[in-house]
Amino acid sequence: MAVMDHADIAILADPAHTALCVVECQNGVIGPESSVPALAEAAAGGLIPRVAALAAAARAAGVKVVHCVAMIHPDGWGANRNARLFGVARRSKVKQVPGSAAVEPVAEIGVVEGSDVVVARFHGLSPTSGTGLDAMLRNEGIATVVVAGVSLNLAVPNTVFDLVNGGYQVVVPTDAVIGTPVAYGEMVLEHTLSYVATLTDVETLAGAWSAS
Repeated sequence: MAVMDHADIAILADPAHTALCVVECQNGVIGPESSVPALAEAAAGGLIPRVAALAAAARAAGVKVVHCVAMIHPDGWGANRNARLFGVARRSKVKQVPGSAAVEPVAEIGVVEGSDVVVARFHGLSPTSGTGLDAMLRNEGIATVVVAGVSLNLAVPNTVFDLVNGGYQVVVPTDAVIGTPVAYGEMVLEHTLSYVATLTDVETLAGAWSAS
């Protein structure tokens, strides 16, 4: 699986027109009290510190860090009910309700007040659909979006496809995303996302940003 080199990434992901979207790296998804334990276990293998390092590099370079979190109203109002996944979420003991610890980004990645932005979604599978994120990116002149987080099963591909359909360049650091089983996630990167996004890694991207 080929990844783009430092020089090309420096142009494509120039901080002047780039944002970092961190998808569902919240306590209730990949934290100790996860509603999807298998995904949390996979993320514990090194994903979280890599995403944290990427977010730190983004902030240092002036790249906006956008935390895309999934939430649900306490009574479930407005949430989807048209797929098995949503039924599982409704039955889970972990409720991703506003104001709860479950919807907070994991501490290792954190949210820097006055710098980072948190964008919540209350329906569907993608943080770019009906959340206002697209309008905010366009208002800030963003042309390239770096997508990190979970999971390669659902939310990350949805995010990438929506952004590509919206005309953005999309960069995916392959070591800052994961799915379950892990081998399946690697296949999604190689056989699907590589056709629509630029693949790189955290070290290359962070290096390009630091050089800028």
